[in-house]
Amino acid sequence: MGPDPSYNAGVTVSIVGLTKRKGAARRIFSIEDDGTTTVREADNINAYLVAASDVFVSPRSKVPDDRTAMQFGNHPYYANDLMLRPDEARQLVAVEPQAAHFIRPLYGSKEFISGSARACLWIKRDTLEEASTIPAIQRRIEGVRAARLEKSSDAQAQKLVNTPYRFRDQYEAVSDLLVVPIVSSENRPYLPVGLVEPKAVVHNKAFALYDAPLWNMALIASRLHLVWIATVCVRLRTDYSYSNTLGWNTFPVPKLTDKNRDDLTRCAEDILLAREAHFPATIADLYDPEKMPADLREAHERNDEVLERIYIGRRFRNDTERLEKLFDLYTKMTASAGTAKKRKAGATA
Repeated sequence: MGPDPSYNAGVTVSIVGLTKRKGAARRIFSIEDDGTTTVREADNINAYLVAASDVFVSPRSKVPDDRTAMQFGNHPYYANDLMLRPDEARQLVAVEPQAAHFIRPLYGSKEFISGSARACLWIKRDTLEEASTIPAIQRRIEGVRAARLEKSSDAQAQKLVNTPYRFRDQYEAVSDLLVVPIVSSENRPYLPVGLVEPKAVVHNKAFALYDAPLWNMALIASRLHLVWIATVCVRLRTDYSYSNTLGWNTFPVPKLTDKNRDDLTRCAEDILLAREAHFPATIADLYDPEKMPADLREAHERNDEVLERIYIGRRFRNDTERLEKLFDLYTKMTASAGTAKKRKAGATA
């Protein structure tokens, strides 16, 4: 007889009190950052269980300010033969040393969090002739061609048959490359985000910010951003499922001064330096809530301190207060965007 399946169940419970009585008291229960519980009355509780107006967060196609655009990584589109395990990459280089010129680290969400990049062949039109002289690479290119030809009912695959040496996308960084996993554990105190080598390739199983200033990382690595994502984005079971259009593009950020950006840049650098001090520990290791190194936690606390003072001049008392401020800013942001849109429509009428 196998193990009792009831022990494998994952259960999430939300307790919501509803009433038809007009004027009935609405109460919000909050857990303070110090662990204590408070209760207070609210005029309105919206669908996100926040003491704020009835507003629904909608996806936005672009960032509303000078943040760097966040986009999906490169989709292989049946180019499995261009992706290699680390041991396959090493073996290829051992047999064909010149193949090293065409191999790059490959990161999806899992690879970034676990610190174990795969590899991929990264060939461009102007390097195709040289790459094709390597028999092992040419065989892989032909493998991609065959895989795409097989998908005869897929119009996109058929268009890509003539470029079997590459992924469907070829986005790459020049100097800095930030990676944001799409799915990550709710148990971590902060969302995983970080720098990888500029020549790395980001798989479509993660988001990328190409050549983004480091203050962008400070925003994503904050407690403020985590509670926003936890509230407005969907979940995969109970894990966070990040969305660029619903989470990043809608995240309300006050207008930043040059000093604000400089301060946040230093905070992001401090987080990266604290991580580096514990090399070769991975994101999974470092952000285990029971084992998070003190210096890394302190770097995040400083980041939260700097960012939250930009919002309200002090630290927020709890996540409830954080969300109330974010929803207030979001309501104002969408209202001003709607007003601007109406003005533009009137000017072109």
